[in-house]
Amino acid sequence: MAARQTPDTLDMSIRLSTMEEIDRGLKPHQALAEAGRCIFCHDAPCVKGCPVGVDIPGFIRRISQRNMVGAARLIRQANPLGAVCARVCPSEAQCEKGCTSAGLSEPVAIACLQRYAMDQEMARGIRPVTAALPTGRKVAVIGAGPAGLACSLALVAAGEVVTMYDGSPEPGGVMRYGIPPYRLPREVLDREVDWILSAGVRFVPNTVVGRDVAMDDLLREYDAVFIGAGLGEPAVPDISGADAPGVISAYSFLRAAGGPDECARERPLGRVVVLGGGNVAVDAACTALRLGAESVTIAYRRTRGEMPAWAEEIESAEEEGVKLAFLLSPAEVLHADGKVVGVRMIRMRLAEDDASGRPRAVPSGEPDETISADTVVLAFGQAANESIFAALGSLARSDAGMITTDAETGATSVAGVFAGGDGVNGGTTVVQAVSDGLRAAAGIRAYLDRVTPARS
Repeated sequence: MAARQTPDTLDMSIRLSTMEEIDRGLKPHQALAEAGRCIFCHDAPCVKGCPVGVDIPGFIRRISQRNMVGAARLIRQANPLGAVCARVCPSEAQCEKGCTSAGLSEPVAIACLQRYAMDQEMARGIRPVTAALPTGRKVAVIGAGPAGLACSLALVAAGEVVTMYDGSPEPGGVMRYGIPPYRLPREVLDREVDWILSAGVRFVPNTVVGRDVAMDDLLREYDAVFIGAGLGEPAVPDISGADAPGVISAYSFLRAAGGPDECARERPLGRVVVLGGGNVAVDAACTALRLGAESVTIAYRRTRGEMPAWAEEIESAEEEGVKLAFLLSPAEVLHADGKVVGVRMIRMRLAEDDASGRPRAVPSGEPDETISADTVVLAFGQAANESIFAALGSLARSDAGMITTDAETGATSVAGVFAGGDGVNGGTTVVQAVSDGLRAAAGIRAYLDRVTPARS
C-alpha cells in the first residue's frame, strides 16, 4: 500500500512569530492519492469511531471521484462543524483508530481528507440550509459553543424558531475563546458559524442566563430549552501564592490571546511555567511562545505517558521549544517585590492506579525543586457551571457535578429542558459536543411533538 500523505506545515522560522495556522492541508494531488489508500471496507470501523457517524468511506469515495462538493455535503449532513472538527479533533483516537488500512500500512488520513473536502466547499460557498415549514414552536438555546450551534441548526432546519443566548460578544464558545488560532483559524470558524446563523438562528450576545435574563422567563416564553453553556470557572488549586499578580488561568490566557495579543502588550511574559498536562496546558504553552515568552516549561505531576494531552500536540510543542518537566507537583508560587520569581515544586513518584486508571502521583520524599518563572499559567481544568444550577435549582447533577441527562434524548430532570456538551460530559472534544447537540435536538423535537403540536 502507498505511503500515507502528510500535509506541509508552517516553517518553524515563521511559526513562532505568528498565530497563523500550522497545518497547511493536503494539496490536490495528495488528497487524491490519500483517498486512493482507502479500501472501503464493509463494516467501516472508522464510522463507528466517529461520534457523529460521518459516512467516511462515502465521502472518501467522492474525493477519489473528484466530486469535492458531494464529499463536503455528505460530511455536513452529519457534522455542521466539519471544517472545525477536521482541524481540532483527535482523529488518531477516533475515526482513524479503527481504520482497517492500518493493518496493511498506516491508517488513512481521514481528518486531512475531511479538511480538504470542507475547505474546497468553503472556497465555493456553503450551500444554504433549506428549512422545513415553520412549526410555530420556540426553543431557547443557552450557550453558543459547538453543542448549542449544532442543536440550533438541527432545530431551525426542522422548522423550529430558535434564539441562542451567550455571555460572550461572539458565538463559538470554546472554539473561539479556548482554541488558539494557530490550530483553528478564526476565518474557518466564522464561515461555519455564519452559515449556521444564516439558517435563521437568532443570536443574543453578552447575555448570561440568571444575570441578564431569568431562567423562569425562558421557561415561560419558550416551548423547550437546551443548555449547552459548557463549564464554569477554572478550578482553583490549593497552591500558596496562586492568587497573586503574574499568575493567570489558562482559560483567561487563551481567551485574551485569541484577540489582538492584548495580554502580550500588558507586560512581558518572560519565563513561563504552565502547570498541568492536558491539551489546554499545551495550547497555553505554545501560545506563550508565540506571544514572545523567553522560555516555556510545562510541569506535570506524572510522567509523559500519563499526560492527558494528545501525543501529536505534545510532540509539536516540543518541536517548537516547550520544555517538559515531569513528576513535579506545585506547592507554592514564589514572589519577590510583588513579582513572580518561581514555583516551588514537590518531587513525586508513581504509586498504584487511582480512579482514573492512571498511577497516582505521591510525594517521593526527595528535596523540593524550584523552577524560575516570571509568569505562571494554571491549567488544571474547569469546574461545573454553577450559574446554571443557581438559575435552575431543581436541575439534577452527576457525582462529578455535571448536568445529568438521558443518554438517548439529552433530557434533564426538568421537563422541557435538555442539555449537552462539556457541561454534561465534563469536557471532551468538539465533535462529541456536536453529537450531544444533535442528539438533544432530536430529543427536543420528539418532546415538542408530544406536548406542543406544530402550529403551522
